[in-house]
Amino acid sequence: MSQWAIPDGVPAATTVLLRDGPDGLETLMLRRSSTLNFAAGAWVFPGGRVDPEDAHPERPEDEEAAARAAAVREAREEADLVLAPDDLLLLSRWCPPADVARRFNTWFFIGAAPPGAVTVDGGEIDDHVWIPPATAIERRDLGEIELVPPTWITLHQLCPFDDVASALADIAQRHPVLWMTKLVQSGDVRSVAWDPDPAHRGEPLHTAGPRNRLLMHSTGWQYERSD
Repeated sequence: MSQWAIPDGVPAATTVLLRDGPDGLETLMLRRSSTLNFAAGAWVFPGGRVDPEDAHPERPEDEEAAARAAAVREAREEADLVLAPDDLLLLSRWCPPADVARRFNTWFFIGAAPPGAVTVDGGEIDDHVWIPPATAIERRDLGEIELVPPTWITLHQLCPFDDVASALADIAQRHPVLWMTKLVQSGDVRSVAWDPDPAHRGEPLHTAGPRNRLLMHSTGWQYERSD
């Protein structure tokens, strides 16, 4: 996956951690401080920039290896959870629109949460919760929490699974997906689209063709994807 053609941007990595809760599958989400410059106040998965020291000592050109190391490091720094790079599956990679000011090209990894209690620093991260994916989406629609589209889509992908074992077994058989995001404005509705949706190529939202878009209505977000 390190051979993906990716536009310029800051490399970053995110870790989607799963556990089996009393009511089914749960994922760890962290709230970013409202004082931060990027995604202030949003609920996210543990993650951050890929730093130079994350490079693999024997394969410094291996971007995925560096991203895995960064994902592990961020889980430790932001949540006090200890993982190994091989504990994680590559789920996806997200590239923001070309015209946004802060471009973080982010590797999304996923894995079972390790033992241990979550601890946040109260600085960059000021709260955490283990939450069923569908509940996080519902809370966003109620205006109780803020999510960004990559987080929302990832939660949506996890909704069908009842437990960690079934989620990871299914994801292990998939090819990781590259999401190149295009912002779309149509009237009062702000949306994002991805290939092969015609809106991703700049066509109007009503253009016939396959669907792969998130419609961000004020009353709730709606994902449309053709089979």
